[in-house]
Amino acid sequence: MPLLHPLEYSAATHPGLKRGNNEDCFLSAPDADLWVVADGMGGHEAGEVASAIVRETFEEFIHRGAPFSLAEAIQKSHEIILSSADKGIGAQGMGSTVVALLSQKNSYQVAWVGDSRAYLWVPDEYGGELTRLTTDHSYVQMLYASGVISAADVEKHPDKNIITQCLGMQELAQVKVDVTLGQWQKNQWILLCSDGLTDELSDSAIAQILEHSPNSLTAVDQLLHEALTNGGRDNITLQIIESPIANVTTGNRLWQWIPAITTNRKMDAVIFLGAITALLGLLINTLI
Repeated sequence: MPLLHPLEYSAATHPGLKRGNNEDCFLSAPDADLWVVADGMGGHEAGEVASAIVRETFEEFIHRGAPFSLAEAIQKSHEIILSSADKGIGAQGMGSTVVALLSQKNSYQVAWVGDSRAYLWVPDEYGGELTRLTTDHSYVQMLYASGVISAADVEKHPDKNIITQCLGMQELAQVKVDVTLGQWQKNQWILLCSDGLTDELSDSAIAQILEHSPNSLTAVDQLLHEALTNGGRDNITLQIIESPIANVTTGNRLWQWIPAITTNRKMDAVIFLGAITALLGLLINTLI
């Protein structure tokens, strides 16, 4: 019988080695079971404005306290980027990609616009399997889907970074938000990332790092390190979210008694056990 745990996650962002500013942005909101990565574009004081608008829009939806869909928040982000540019906030032509994960107990949904990606990692006795959950909204993806180029040509194509839609694209009154649904299984991880990671690491290279990572923190550190080692030509942002499902063992049952004090369950356990130890010490002292 599966037991649901609060979702553990790790995240990192880096400007890369070739750029002076970071136009990427991310949101980690474990209390809302929401994670977002946005990759801004448009240059200094434009791309970072657009991606920040995406994050702030999602935060506003969270603060309302009412249920919302990822597609709804993404469309609103698109509208605000357009109107902000008209008001002189940022710059005309600024835009952003987005990929977002919303966990809902045993299930999850992923929504995206542009070429920021989500991957599902499933470990097994042979190492594990990495599956791409998203399909890039890009020119080369259109060429591949129509049979003009092969899968091997996609990663080497000179136009692979040309996207067919993004938030803030002035030609679009609305963007087409793609959504995929899934069911959590034990030990799964979901990786969200900007193209700064996937431009430097192939899917097989990502899978190899995940296979040899004992936890999500190590995996994030190693993925970022390898992307920088391979050139770090763009901003790099990634988050790994761990499945909330675990087998019911004696240890897992004990987690049910640990109160949620912070957003880190291991820290919650340390604080809780420290408080219990202190109380036991006081009780012993009063009895002596």
